[in-house]
Amino acid sequence: MPIINSIVNFLSTKRLKSIDEFRKYPFETQATIIKGLVETAKGTEWGKMHDFSSIRSIETFQQRTPVQDYNQAKPYIERVRQGEQNVIWPTDICWFAKSSGTTDDKSKFIPVSEESLNSVHFQGGKDTLTIYNYNHPETQIFTGKGLTLGGSHQIDRLNEKAFTGDLSAILIENIPFWADLFRTPSQKVALIPDFEEKMRRIAEEAIPENVTYFAGVPSWNMVLMKYILEHTGKSNLFEVWPNMELFIHGGVSFTPYREQYRRLFPSDAMNYMETYNASEGFFALQDDPKTNDMLLMLDYGIFYEFIPMDNFFDTSFTPLTVADVKTGINYAMVITTNGGLWRYVIGDTVEFTSLYPHKIRITGRTKHFINTFGEELIIDNAEQAIKAACEKTGAIVSEYTAAPIYMDSDAKGGHEWLFEFEKEPDSLDEFTSILDQNLIRLNSDYEAKRFKSITLQRPVVHSLRKGVFYEWLKQSGKLGGQHKVPRLYNNRDYIDKLLSINRNQQ
Repeated sequence: MPIINSIVNFLSTKRLKSIDEFRKYPFETQATIIKGLVETAKGTEWGKMHDFSSIRSIETFQQRTPVQDYNQAKPYIERVRQGEQNVIWPTDICWFAKSSGTTDDKSKFIPVSEESLNSVHFQGGKDTLTIYNYNHPETQIFTGKGLTLGGSHQIDRLNEKAFTGDLSAILIENIPFWADLFRTPSQKVALIPDFEEKMRRIAEEAIPENVTYFAGVPSWNMVLMKYILEHTGKSNLFEVWPNMELFIHGGVSFTPYREQYRRLFPSDAMNYMETYNASEGFFALQDDPKTNDMLLMLDYGIFYEFIPMDNFFDTSFTPLTVADVKTGINYAMVITTNGGLWRYVIGDTVEFTSLYPHKIRITGRTKHFINTFGEELIIDNAEQAIKAACEKTGAIVSEYTAAPIYMDSDAKGGHEWLFEFEKEPDSLDEFTSILDQNLIRLNSDYEAKRFKSITLQRPVVHSLRKGVFYEWLKQSGKLGGQHKVPRLYNNRDYIDKLLSINRNQQ
């Protein structure tokens, strides 16, 4: 075992014991977290408004504090952005993570306190490497550098005390000096706002380095890795970085990209580790390389609640804590954080795959679904059906999206799917049939609407020219690591634009 691994093991021993502790005592850990958050914030305007000083239980906290989305939290966040302090959190907040989301052009500004930077975001990064090292004691990643692509926005000054940028830019700006020695590219290059220029500069700086792992969103790292292959003329990325062994990914499902990465890194020695992090916090990480679910990190200063999607629009329903959740149910996640977000609906949906320890997988978004005809199609259904279609037709999908086909006097409703294939299926018609059959298998509501094609016709599937999704993101001003292709959308805003680009490129 390398000496540096022994040092990491020694430094990690205490942290690994703490992780084991919340695995065994999840509710007790979360009860301590919410007690600390309420106590810390009792003197803030928000704390006084909801009488935090007299709260003695989780039940009272839930009764006093409303569940809210960004639009409801925004007035308080805007006041902090303008320089007011002690509104939603007692320590000064000067950083705001800019997030355009995936379905809304309007930016969101998520408050990032000093506490959330250190005990959530940076702690999540450290824990990821700690657990990877524990699972792979012979790892060589600490002998080289980590490559991070990052987002597309530089840090912008809002006023004398407030700054905004992509979360990745904020993290790069605040990273401890010693950690900067173990990463590439340089801070100057990492914060270049123009994605295409940044990609060129990253290639210049990173290619000569001993890169042993990289991290980020699969879609944008795919663009970067393909660019590096073209730039170097190599056949795979091990010829560029022979000691590469790990990709830490998150932000979007890895399923559509897995085969493409196997082509870029053609070896079983390459490892993949999923994390669940967002502008609002770092929530979960894959702690077992043999399974694809993630351990919910319960001691980061985030209190979790969960709303079954069947009850999502029921304002009288009290969200569940980790003590009451069950496996196999689709939940909307609600978070209370040490960044000043109180009972905030983050917009993601998750399913618990196990309890004790509490492990989850991301199933989609509360707004990313198609339910035009009562079919309630979610991203998890789509990902599984696409995987089955790819396996049986030899296809490899680069990107995809889907939207409804509206009923009219002459036609039934349906779903229209746009795919950009890395490798075309042997038969697009067969691909469509397998996709449809598996959606019927996975989703009883979809099955009912497809029965004898009474409500839903067979899906309409298009194979787009390569580069259409990238061009759409470019035209929309969405190039960069924080932006994602909308997978499912309940109207045709995006799909019609993509079809137009595809026609114009022909």
